Amino acid sequence: MTIEAGQLLDQARARSGLRDFGDEAFLLPLRRLVESINAESQLSQVGRVAVPEMLIASLVNRLEIEDCYARHPEIEDEQIVAPLFGIGLPRTGSTALGYMLSLDPATRVLREWESGRPCPQPGASGSEADPRIAAAQAAADAFEALVPQLRNMLPRGVEGPQECYTLLQLSFSTSALEAFMHVPGYVQWVIGDGFDMRPAYRYHRRVLKLLQWQSGPRRWFLRAPVHLFAIDALDSVYPDAQFVMTHRDPAKALPSLCSLMHQIRCAFVDNPQPQAFGRAQAQQWALALQRALDFRARVGEARFFDVSHRRQTADPLEQIRKLYDWLGWRMDEAFDARLRAWQNANPQGAHKVDPAFFGLDASGLAQRYAFYADTGIAQRAEQAGLPRADELCA
Repeated sequence: MTIEAGQLLDQARARSGLRDFGDEAFLLPLRRLVESINAESQLSQVGRVAVPEMLIASLVNRLEIEDCYARHPEIEDEQIVAPLFGIGLPRTGSTALGYMLSLDPATRVLREWESGRPCPQPGASGSEADPRIAAAQAAADAFEALVPQLRNMLPRGVEGPQECYTLLQLSFSTSALEAFMHVPGYVQWVIGDGFDMRPAYRYHRRVLKLLQWQSGPRRWFLRAPVHLFAIDALDSVYPDAQFVMTHRDPAKALPSLCSLMHQIRCAFVDNPQPQAFGRAQAQQWALALQRALDFRARVGEARFFDVSHRRQTADPLEQIRKLYDWLGWRMDEAFDARLRAWQNANPQGAHKVDPAFFGLDASGLAQRYAFYADTGIAQRAEQAGLPRADELCA
């Protein structure tokens, strides 16, 4: 089976009845992705249907977004002010943090049901009757039937928050796509020094404006580990952004990530290649983390708040209160009660992973990520607010 970019564009136009995809910067990444799929992915029976449909869905979304802007030019007047971005290595507690922050009605998040279809549909109102919610639930049920292990690995729910890599996916400019297909050539290209992520982040902002125009509030919390790869490009589009960075020992986070992505990849490709994939992930995320730390060193600490995975797991309310104090956000009793209820309903689950299955070992990861440990940032997040030894002995 061969996928052709031109046919995908034609199918998207035919399904939507629309023609304008907007800024054409997405075309080269789309073509490079398709080339990589054809050359490197051995798509499974499911993948041969699902992968082209995924790409067409992104193209249809672009067509609908541009059509919505054409009919409602006032959307352009929306301003995305001082968004808070959740960053950090994958599997460091960012999903739980996203769910907890989404419980505050004063905070706007990218909800899963709207991330898959950003434009309002006929009859849509942003309420429980919005037809996008039921459609998203049906898609989520089908996905969980394919990958049932996800139920025990991530908090899930179509009305909950989604990572905003899905907005970068509309520009076909994110390494997150390798969760669904084996495309190492495309990934190395899209995370490479020569790739310009600014058009993708401008389109990311374009979609946020549309979503904000549909419904408030206007205080955004967004998250995706892939922002580490292109944090300079993100900053160029969102110069007033603030960052909450989650931290966990890479020797624990990386095998957990590989396990999660392996479960998904096995449903879509017949060549998941766990050992090659694991070693590539170790290299890629070290690059991403180094870029973020370099950016942080340049812009200063004032725009960053650090969250320890272990501290958040042990006492998430403590971490949220400290974050709110740093942000100057108000934390009322009702939000506090919702956090406690969510914590009780979502206990930390055990996730056993054999790193060797992915070609990884703890000592090798410790050496590869020594530059991260040497900064002391994660250790300071772990110890923040803990009593000193002399205080314990007093």
